[in-house]
Amino acid sequence: MSSIKDNDNLAEKYNFCGHTLTITMFRGASLGLSAYVWGPAPVLCQYFQDQKIDFTGKKVLELGSGTGLVGILVALLGGYVTLTDVPETLKQIEYNVDANIPATSKHRSSVRALYWGIDHHDYPSDFDFILGSDIVYSPSQFPCLLETLLHCCNENTTVLFSTNMPARMGAHDFHEKVIPKSFNSELVYTNGVISIYKMSKKSTR
Repeated sequence: MSSIKDNDNLAEKYNFCGHTLTITMFRGASLGLSAYVWGPAPVLCQYFQDQKIDFTGKKVLELGSGTGLVGILVALLGGYVTLTDVPETLKQIEYNVDANIPATSKHRSSVRALYWGIDHHDYPSDFDFILGSDIVYSPSQFPCLLETLLHCCNENTTVLFSTNMPARMGAHDFHEKVIPKSFNSELVYTNGVISIYKMSKKSTR
């Protein structure tokens, strides 16, 4: 990974799955935590590479996209990706989508606003994958996040969350107590303090 600083923006290069991505963070745009690439995002990308996950033709939803690193890589790997976050973050994501996804593949990506627990009903429930990196950090948001997950998933959806467990308040309880009530959940990968959980919605039948 290499870094290039330009005024209030910081660009970092990442290499995964044979692709080089240049991710720009709008540090001067008052985006707070969204203006950073946090460790769980590249760890999730590394997991895709190590597991050789095939996203070709798959319908993918990314929650809390932030800089867009994860969703952009998935689009480059053939997925049809909807990258979502709060409205003020979308310009940063769109910038990185435009900088990294070739024009011939742009039709496989879209950037949309999504407030968990509020407008999730504007989204379908037929995603093959739902992805999240470093989005489990605020217990007050857990009910809305869970409500969004339950709506957007079906029993065939694979959910992958990458979380810095010791650094994020309530992360252990979310993954070990909250999620298992509605999802089958398995710890599939660890890298230092970062854990990746693979989940699927429990059958209601």
